[in-house]
Amino acid sequence: FSGGIAGAVIGSVTITDTVLLLGPNHHGIGERAALFPGGTWHTPLGPCAIDEDLAQRFLENCPFLKPDTLAHKFEHSLEVQVPFLQAQNPNVRIVPICLGHLAPDQLLAIGRCIGATLAQEEKPPLMLASSDMSHYVSAEEARRKDMLAIQKILDLDPEGLYRVVRDERISMCGVLPAVVLLVAARELGATTAELVRYGHSGEVTGGDSEVVGYAGIRIR
Repeated sequence: FSGGIAGAVIGSVTITDTVLLLGPNHHGIGERAALFPGGTWHTPLGPCAIDEDLAQRFLENCPFLKPDTLAHKFEHSLEVQVPFLQAQNPNVRIVPICLGHLAPDQLLAIGRCIGATLAQEEKPPLMLASSDMSHYVSAEEARRKDMLAIQKILDLDPEGLYRVVRDERISMCGVLPAVVLLVAARELGATTAELVRYGHSGEVTGGDSEVVGYAGIRIR
């Protein structure tokens, strides 16, 4: 359901040799800020190596991040993005980070640390945060709520995004990684964000009564 939107936004950017992946922990197992430290992921397009050197620098610089594979064992939010990256850059390497129950101040600290670490890289990697938007509401309600969250992302406002998702009860599963990415992007000097495409699952199923929303947003 989300593939067209993921393809649109990933296809609109240059895929660097390493990509930092930030996603939610849907299952609540493992560390709350779990970095997959090494080895290889496998997709139908072939193997995708972890950038172990960059992963180690994150672990050295960011005390909240912990080396952990358990949190990633059943998590789908990051692995589904990897084939899109491989299609654009067959040699791409990744650093996957899975984020669970964290307080706002912890999210801000992780984002600042990630940004500071990437700022020292000769070629800063692309960052990708994976999230659905609203879950199992009407298409009309999904669009109304999702646009509130999307506007905060377009404003590069991580604190505002966290608040609006909480206060409006928007079932955005990846709000935590999105907040971290926005903080890191600001650390790296990002100034603009663009909504590449918005849609929902009803556009595939033909039903609008209960949908999941999706948004593809590019930040520079």
